[in-house]
Amino acid sequence: MTFSTFVRGKGLGLLAWLAGIVFFLPIAWMALTSFHSESDAATNPPSFAASLTLDGYRDFFGADGGASPWPALINSTVASLVATALVLVLALPAAYALSIRRVRKWTDVLFFFLSTKMLPVVAGLLPIYLFAKNTGFLDNIWLLVILYTSMNLPIAVWMMQSFLAEVPVAVIEAAQIDGARLPTVLTRVVAPIALPGIAATALICFIFSWNELLFARVLTGVVAQTAPVFLTGFITSQGLFLAKVCAASLVISLPVLAAGFAAQDKLVQGLSLGAVK
Repeated sequence: MTFSTFVRGKGLGLLAWLAGIVFFLPIAWMALTSFHSESDAATNPPSFAASLTLDGYRDFFGADGGASPWPALINSTVASLVATALVLVLALPAAYALSIRRVRKWTDVLFFFLSTKMLPVVAGLLPIYLFAKNTGFLDNIWLLVILYTSMNLPIAVWMMQSFLAEVPVAVIEAAQIDGARLPTVLTRVVAPIALPGIAATALICFIFSWNELLFARVLTGVVAQTAPVFLTGFITSQGLFLAKVCAASLVISLPVLAAGFAAQDKLVQGLSLGAVK
């Protein structure tokens, strides 16, 4: 190893550490602020030596008679998990048809999937609201499941098409020679080989569903309210709310952080296959 190569490698490593610290600082600052009182959190410049308290978390969990966050957290969990599961069930055969047993003009199909993501979300808000109102689906968690599934399906097909393109065709042909039908090939041959890519796709779809706010804010009220919508209720025009919002944001972010940490090895393997290009 030459000296220039060593210096370049160390420089890239240092740059990566600096980038990681820059991205981590807002999360660390939010966590620290969540343990401050509202008066200390509102000071400018902020105080690092302020006393710590759990008042923000007590307020978030309704200890002082406020609304409980558990219904909203459960709604977000149900909508995100069910939508992610439906996306995977629908995207796997579609990606198989576009990568291994390619249909005619498969590139045009992929472009059509991508073009659906170019429509501004707000442009479809009014028609969907009117449809939900006329069909009695307002404030219904299953409407969010359908919306999240349809919103994440194009990007899931794009990602999984790239992952499934790495699956050896010879393995699939050997299974078919042994008499395996398409469902068996997908579940017992293709899915285990492409598991890192499927895990990465599932994690990204889960994050998109969990973080979605616009449709949930407009189409839900009390029964189907999700965690991001519940979080916006702490922001008022009067009084101090910064510590409470930071505490709520940290709690609501924990499921996504936990899912990312649990699937980090699969996520790195999946993304390294070339899904994001």
